Amino acid sequence: MKKALITGITGQDGSYLAELLLEKGYEVHGLMRRKSIIDYGNATHIQDRINFIYADMTDVVSLISAMRISQADEVYNLAAQSFVATSWEQPIITADIDAVGVTNILEAIRFVKPECRYYQASTSEMFGLVQEIPQSETTPFYPRSPYGVAKLYGHWITKNYRESYHMFTCSGILFNHEGERRGKEFVTRKITDAAARIKHGLQDYVELGNIDAKRDWGHAKDYVRAMWLMLQQSEPDDYVVATGETRTIREFVEAAFQCIDMRIHWSGSGANETGIDEVSGRVVVRINPKFYRPAEVEVLLGNPAKAEQMLGWHREISFTDMVSRMVENDLLLVAKEKASK
Repeated sequence: MKKALITGITGQDGSYLAELLLEKGYEVHGLMRRKSIIDYGNATHIQDRINFIYADMTDVVSLISAMRISQADEVYNLAAQSFVATSWEQPIITADIDAVGVTNILEAIRFVKPECRYYQASTSEMFGLVQEIPQSETTPFYPRSPYGVAKLYGHWITKNYRESYHMFTCSGILFNHEGERRGKEFVTRKITDAAARIKHGLQDYVELGNIDAKRDWGHAKDYVRAMWLMLQQSEPDDYVVATGETRTIREFVEAAFQCIDMRIHWSGSGANETGIDEVSGRVVVRINPKFYRPAEVEVLLGNPAKAEQMLGWHREISFTDMVSRMVENDLLLVAKEKASK
């Protein structure tokens, strides 16, 4: 039985990955930070099947202990301060977790079990002010947020340990991937949650920032499969994981509201633009400049050719299916919330 250690196991990606590994017969260990109230997050439904270990990405001693306890054959580092907006408000802790934390876990692996295979969660935000379209493994990086900068350090230190210590370390440069377990602070889940609340009469409208920013969106369930595939190869390498399609946030809004039988008509421009339901005439989307980034990433579009060819990976959940899954899930959650009041 293979043993895996997942950092960030209570998050969206961590919980989907844990499910995948359990299905494949792994013994799964997951890191948790010690809190006054135990919170298993998205892994609550499988908590009895996971061996939880208390540790922190900023504490290398605790990570060494976690490696000794788990004796992991594979480590998936998904722990991060992953919300871009927060990285401007908390740049130091973002660097501590997303950059130095990567070095900490790599050192723990090197010290305890250097033959362990390691996956680093890199991000398309490292491309930032994109130097070419689409972006591939050879595209120059130009991060535009403290989050992107910290993640770039994590990406390069992972490559450095591979080349310096001959460790099996891989980075997945994952483009935007969403799902029903996405946190509500992220714009996609903010939209689908708002659509559900508007449908149930609990909210009038949703406020958004730059709705013309373009992203390459896939479903997290597909993307964690790519993570696993990377660690099953004969040689370590880095891979872009993406759909090869780009859509605006405006298009995401339209797709989400179509799921609740609303067709959005756009009126005005800039900060005065609104999204109006064509049938009722209600304003359901408003633009609020406070949600604009200090330095915007205008377009992200990944080229997944290498992952498709070398890993045999292909996304299975389409954009429209992803959005409808998220809206349907939020409709159920809001209905339960409404019934409990």
